[in-house]
Amino acid sequence: MKRLIKVGLTGGIATGKSTTLERWQAAGAAGIDADELAHEALEPETPTWQDVVKTFGEGILNQDRTVNRRKLGEIVFADEGKRAVLNWIIHPAVGRMWTERVEKLEREGKAEVVVASIPLLYEVAVEKQFDCVVVVGCSERTQIMRLAGKGLSEAQARARIGAQWPLQTKMDRADFVIWNDGRFEVLSEQARMIWANIEGELSCRE
Repeated sequence: MKRLIKVGLTGGIATGKSTTLERWQAAGAAGIDADELAHEALEPETPTWQDVVKTFGEGILNQDRTVNRRKLGEIVFADEGKRAVLNWIIHPAVGRMWTERVEKLEREGKAEVVVASIPLLYEVAVEKQFDCVVVVGCSERTQIMRLAGKGLSEAQARARIGAQWPLQTKMDRADFVIWNDGRFEVLSEQARMIWANIEGELSCRE
């Protein structure tokens, strides 16, 4: 049985990580999205949800008791200390979840490649758990434009960008870089070439 190839996918906010993950899932990879796992970890009455509500108050909840992520974001992106506390609560839970899913894929032996999209991969120092790391980047101007399309002001967008490591630092550490500042076709072609490299080279490592 072939060894499961583990690819870490990261980058800045609004750079195109989700699009890249979808592209590789279509090519046959198993995909894990840490953002989706964070949503699961914050489902009402879970231990993580309870810790977050206890820390930040019930004012962050919608009427159905789900976390209003925009309200929570307004709190934590305005205060570095509060953001650190939120990360301290959520990251261990999400880390356990994606680790368990990778281990399940290894046991089942049905996938040859798993791609884990983890926005703060370098910030939480898990890069050594992967065979290679791919960083998706774009210009800050493009990030701000994309976030504006999601309803964020320029100040809110810059706060979220500033909460992560500089993109250049991440790109300098990466095994592969995708620059996504233009058309989808350009992103898709870069993803295709890197995918071919991953399949051709990493599958030979024993």
